[in-house]
Amino acid sequence: MTAAKASLLARLTASIEAKQALLSDQDRIATFEAIADTVVAAYRAGGRLYIAGNGGSAADAQHLAAEFVSKLARDRSPLPAEALTVDSSILTAIGNDYGFDKVFSRQVEGKMTTRDIFLGITTSGNSKNILEAVRSCKKLGIRTIVFSGHDGGLVAHEADHCLLAPSNVTSTIQELHIIFAHALCECVENAMFPVQ
Repeated sequence: MTAAKASLLARLTASIEAKQALLSDQDRIATFEAIADTVVAAYRAGGRLYIAGNGGSAADAQHLAAEFVSKLARDRSPLPAEALTVDSSILTAIGNDYGFDKVFSRQVEGKMTTRDIFLGITTSGNSKNILEAVRSCKKLGIRTIVFSGHDGGLVAHEADHCLLAPSNVTSTIQELHIIFAHALCECVENAMFPVQ
């Protein structure tokens, strides 16, 4: 077997095993249901979804915001969502003036209201800037959701809802986060724009 084939088969096996573990975990599925209900309730109350992450998770934040504002699977009205990872002027100003740990919490404090939802994406659960954002949300009475992996890290004890990908491998966790994101968007679309 070539190294390339072995690598691909190992990644596929790890992905399948993590998804099978998730399928049989009723607690995680219940957490996902609570998250979907929370986001739907926020939209019905006129709220917005704000999403943040680092590295690949920053790209996932943008990806999910795009699905909400544009569409996932069918034409419908846009849903307000914003990735807090895309404004280079804001990110560099806050990073320079207050430190990288504050790049999301300062935006939370400046943009969000109690009608809104913060969704943090962190594979380890220990990203300091996600943790700071969740703590700012708690002080302001803003509901928080986190997609994480491993044991959820520090943020699992701070967020209102923490959905863990059942893996310790970053790439597998990220794959599951995209599944969480697409399923969440689909649930919200179906609730907000039921098929007539």
